[in-house]
Amino acid sequence: MKIIITGTTGMIGEGVLIECLAHPSVTEVLSVSRKSPGISHPKLTEYIVPNFLTLPEPDEKLMGYDACFFCAGVTSVGKSEEVYRKIIYDTTLHFASALNPNPAMSFVYVSGAGTDSSEKGRLKWARVKGKTESDLMRLPFKQTFGYRIGIVEPAAGQVHLMKYFSYISWLYPVFKFLFPSRYNTMKEVAHSMIYVAQYGYEKNVIEVKDIHKIILE
Repeated sequence: MKIIITGTTGMIGEGVLIECLAHPSVTEVLSVSRKSPGISHPKLTEYIVPNFLTLPEPDEKLMGYDACFFCAGVTSVGKSEEVYRKIIYDTTLHFASALNPNPAMSFVYVSGAGTDSSEKGRLKWARVKGKTESDLMRLPFKQTFGYRIGIVEPAAGQVHLMKYFSYISWLYPVFKFLFPSRYNTMKEVAHSMIYVAQYGYEKNVIEVKDIHKIILE
């Protein structure tokens, strides 16, 4: 598979990138991000894009790939809903259009546990991500998935982590024991993404429990 990954300088994007580069089914990875993830690998090429909203529709540099794992995102803290919507919804939908949506490509969108499919809840981030999921699923991709991940243990070698991760890393076995229905390793997340992009899945919204099921198939 040839895969595009966005947000590779963030925790989820970097972790998915590391695991995809190590996966035997993945032959090429294109990292699309505002800056380099700082990883050198024979499977990896980079496309530095300071602003995704400036990408042409379609973008020839994004053609010929089997799947896109959209891991880019920011926190909603300190942002109005209008600003957050532009960063999350507008940017993601524009990027999807730049891919020239078609039945030969799968699209995986990392939203998060608690995303609001009704788009009417009290949490602005959940409403915006719910709207983003819904509208992505209307595009003519092979299949589109909303990945509602919860607690994720980083991959070995990750450097793009929040400072507090260095203080809580010892708690991961505790989290896994206490919250198994909310917990995944980065390897599980990435491998399940590769699986659904290749073979599809019965649901478009992927919860933590689905990731557990997929990695057993």
